Formats: sequence, structure tokens, C-alpha cells
Amino acid sequence: MLDINFVREHPDQVRDNEIKKNHNPERVDSVLKLDAQWRDGKKNVEKLKQTRNIVSEEINKAKKAKDEKTAQKKIKEMQSVASDIKKLEDQVEDSLHKRDIELGKLSNLMHHSVPKGKDDSENVELRKVGKISEFNFEIKNHVELCESLGIANFDKASDVSGSGFYYLQGELGLLNQALIQFAIQFMYKQGYHYLEPPLMVRKEILGAAIDVGEWEQTIYSIGSEDLALIGTSEHAILGYHNQDVFDAKDLPRKYFSYSMCFRKEIGAHGINEKGLWRTHQFNKVEQFIFCKPEESDKMFDELLKNTEEILKKLKLPYRVLEICSGDLSAWKHKSYDIEVYRPTTKDYGEIVSLSNCTDYQARKLGIKYVNKDNKREVVHTLNNTALATSRIMVAILEHYQTKKGTVKVPKVLQPFMCGITEIGKSLV
Repeated sequence: MLDINFVREHPDQVRDNEIKKNHNPERVDSVLKLDAQWRDGKKNVEKLKQTRNIVSEEINKAKKAKDEKTAQKKIKEMQSVASDIKKLEDQVEDSLHKRDIELGKLSNLMHHSVPKGKDDSENVELRKVGKISEFNFEIKNHVELCESLGIANFDKASDVSGSGFYYLQGELGLLNQALIQFAIQFMYKQGYHYLEPPLMVRKEILGAAIDVGEWEQTIYSIGSEDLALIGTSEHAILGYHNQDVFDAKDLPRKYFSYSMCFRKEIGAHGINEKGLWRTHQFNKVEQFIFCKPEESDKMFDELLKNTEEILKKLKLPYRVLEICSGDLSAWKHKSYDIEVYRPTTKDYGEIVSLSNCTDYQARKLGIKYVNKDNKREVVHTLNNTALATSRIMVAILEHYQTKKGTVKVPKVLQPFMCGITEIGKSLV
């Protein structure tokens, strides 16, 4: 969430930010009204406590003077004051709770470079990279390839688990693991620290990572328990440093992780097609950085470079999009999507989301560092997909298919494929 002090001191800037995101700027006024109620209530509590202290002294004086009548009168007076304090403290706590709920609805302040736009149709293409494959035969989509080669089974998965799931079989399963190992070794060589996270996190942690509005659309809750399945390991990595205070010399702290991820995918997209592109369960290698505020722009560029290098090594054509204000999630300061080209759809599809969240996520979890003035300051957090295997496999299957119906394995993955250089028909 935003720093309440910043909202108090720069309300017009926060209002302008909400307007640029096509939100109602009156949210800011609602926050400030509740904040004023909270502060006034706190002052009144302090006044009553001062009165209680004065009455307590008067009781002591009366008792010392053996003036029992005055003492009893003052005791009743103090009991009344104590009751008023309790009622007012409850009201103050309620005001704070309501204020923080409204504060949590305000979006992170966007970077000045974020283009204004109403929705994803107005995201800005920054560049295209890589050569688009040309074919002299009729190509198959990834589902047709999977089924003709017997390397995945979507119908069996649907019977067992419902739509949005899959069985990987034989060499496609090996390709999935090869992608994971390739990404892990790549990130390790970049000097990032490997962290394998739990697949469930407490809802308090998740509430700091994403907007509560995302819950219904994406998150699987675990019954009546205070747990949810992660939609990305970003959530668990953020929680790893809950309430921690870093020494400045220990920043930036760079992590990468492998995990399975789980998403409902309810809403505009849904699970509307058979295959690997949009699923409820998938494998992902994630990048995550905790850093000082002055480092976050540089770290954003570094995370982008890592992912672009991975795609270049896989020889997959892609484009980089800057997310416009109307499509930018509430917790993001700046965000790029990387989309891979699919020859079967003749269009680009998202495979990576890069985000600078500044101090918006970390504030809620109290993740700070000691700055050069020996004061505690909230850290900045950034995250980016290194590689999500299911969508990358779609791109590999479609780009690397051959006229005879097989699929060549990208050279960079061959060391992880048990000697397999070309995916043929599975025996399963």
C-alpha cells in the first residue's frame, strides 16, 4: 500500500495518479477523511488519559488527607473516564481499520514514463526481436503435434482433473524438465540465490503481494484454512522476508526460484481452449529482487535483460510491450510484458510479466533496510518471470516442428534431454 504520510502531503499527486489509471480520485478524499477521524480520535484519547492521570493524583491526595468522601467521588469520576477511553479507543481502532482498507484500494504511484491508456489494447510495443520461422509445409498447432506424437494427453487429464490440466508424456515431459534445468542454471550463473518455496502461503502474505480484487479471479483458497495456493512463487519469496530489516550493504538481495503455480483463470480469458497455453497448473522459474529505492530502475533493466537472453538462447522471436496506465495492476509502478510469436496464430502471446512494485508490497509486510542516515526505510521489490515452461513449450513445438511431424529440440536444451535431439512419436 501507499505511505499514508505521502498521501497526506501530496494528495493532488495521488489524485492525478488515480485519474491516469481511470479510477475515481474521490478514493483519496475518502482515505484522508478517515485518516483525519483517526488522528482526531487519537488526540481525544490522549486528552482523556491526561484527565485520568489528574483524577488519579486527586484520589491519592484525598486518601492521604483521609477525605474518603472526595476519594470515592473521584474514583467514580475516573471509572467514567476509563469507560470513555475504552469506547473512544475502539472507535479509533475502527477508524484506522477502515482507513487502511481504503488506503489499500489506492494504486501504486506510476513511473512518469507509463503511457496513458484505457486497457490492454493501448499497451505500447517497444521492440520486436528474433526471426519468425517460415515453413514450406502446412504446420500443426501444439495440440495437434502433442496428440499426433502422443507426448501429452489432455482428454485423460480432463477426465481426472477437469479442463485446464494435462498429462505430459515421454519426451515432452523431458522437455519440460530440460527447460526448468536450463533456466535454473542460467539464473544461477547470473549470481542469483536459489530459493525453492512452499506452494501454499498465508492469506496475509498474499494480500500484500496482490490486490484483493484478484482473489476471486485467480487464487485457489484452501477451504477454511488461512492458506492459499501460490499463483507464482513471487508471493512466497516476498513473504520470506516478512518484517525483516536489511543492512544497506546486504542489498540488493537477488533470488530465483522454481515452483509449480496454480491459477483459477476465471474471467475474460478463462480456460477456453484445449492445450498448454492457458492452464490451472504450470511450472515456472521466477526472479525476485529486494533493493534500495535508488536501485530499482537499474534492477528493472537487469531482470528484463535476463529474460531476453533466455529467449534469445532458445531462438524464439518475441516482442516487448510497455503496459499502459489502464492495464497496470494496482501494485505496479511500471511493468513490461514479453510476448512470444506463435506461427499458428500469427500473433504474439504473453509469456513474461516484469514488474517494479517499488515499496508498495514491502510496506504491508514491514520489510525495511537501514539507510545511510541510520533510519529505517521500506525496500523496493521487483519480480519477473525467467521462464514458464508450458507456454514456452507451445512456442517450441510450433516453431521447431518439421515436415515429417517431429519437433527438433533447441540446441541449448539438448544437454538436458538425455541425448534426444528430436522429439518423435511416444510409445505411451
